[in-house]
Amino acid sequence: YCWFFDYYIHKSLQFRISFSPTLVYFGIMKTEESSKKAGDGEEKPKTVKNTALDLQRMKLEKLMKNPEKPVVIPDRQKEKKTPHVPDFVRNVMGSSAGAGSGEFHVYRHLRRKEYARQKAIGEKGEKAAQDEAFQLKLLENQKQAEERTAKKRAKRLKKKKNLKKKKIENAKAGVKLTDPPSEESSLEDSDREESVKDCDGSESNPVRSNPTDSEDNS
Repeated sequence: YCWFFDYYIHKSLQFRISFSPTLVYFGIMKTEESSKKAGDGEEKPKTVKNTALDLQRMKLEKLMKNPEKPVVIPDRQKEKKTPHVPDFVRNVMGSSAGAGSGEFHVYRHLRRKEYARQKAIGEKGEKAAQDEAFQLKLLENQKQAEERTAKKRAKRLKKKKNLKKKKIENAKAGVKLTDPPSEESSLEDSDREESVKDCDGSESNPVRSNPTDSEDNS
């Protein structure tokens, strides 16, 4: 045993000594390759995705590099169909009391389908309620915008009527107004600005008012 152990140690040392120059050579080659890769990486500019705008710009640049490539537009997601669950399963063997223990997998499968159907019905009802609430909010915002437009329109008409009445009274009295055109132009400018504001709507209201009302009265 002792001579075999000494022989094994002697051979292993010889192998390590003879193989060490090749290991050193490959180690030097690996360090040179890693340094070259590091040098190449320093030359290339690093692209950092800071914001969503940068990401969008990169996507557009990539898209415009090859304009002939067709753009794949995904289809609209289809609604999930609710599974049909039978009221009575006739192809199950068992006693008059019900299905046996050997057919329990059929019950579990039907129960899973029934749970999925009830979940789909609940999600559909919740979505319908949200849509209805959104439509009611839109109608309410539209009504508020129309009331606000009518109020401003009445105010403008009253102001124009008072100005015309004042002009007639001054004409009868023989007094000339200082700058009537400037007043009319200022009224027209204010009417135009208010009509534009009414068409744009406020920030809280998503529905825009009807611009034809302001155009007819301006």
